[in-house]
Amino acid sequence: QVQLVESGGGLVQAGGSLRLSCAASGRTFSTYAMGWFRQAPGKEREFVAALSASGDIAPYADSVKGRFTISRDNAKNTVYLQMISLKPEDTAVYYCAAARYYSDYREPKEYDYWGQGTQVTVSS
Repeated sequence: QVQLVESGGGLVQAGGSLRLSCAASGRTFSTYAMGWFRQAPGKEREFVAALSASGDIAPYADSVKGRFTISRDNAKNTVYLQMISLKPEDTAVYYCAAARYYSDYREPKEYDYWGQGTQVTVSS
């Protein structure tokens, strides 16, 4: 069992930055691939970024490539999402998720555990 708790969301102006954190419980964090997803009102949950357990594979959604960076600190059982050059269309609830195995990192159903989400609002 893995419990995930996100933090770091908030209100920021367009062009600003935020860093989201996702703290995981359990001693097996380093064996899980991690992902960040987001969901805006009235829209489906969408993939943002993922990071393999080894930390060497990090795919991103095209919409955030070059602006967002996913990273992990296995000693702290934490995964991060650094977001810069934020846009109003980045406004959403952001969720982190953990997957023991996945064949398609973009699919929410591939992930075993989810956090409760943290709100990110970008004003224009």
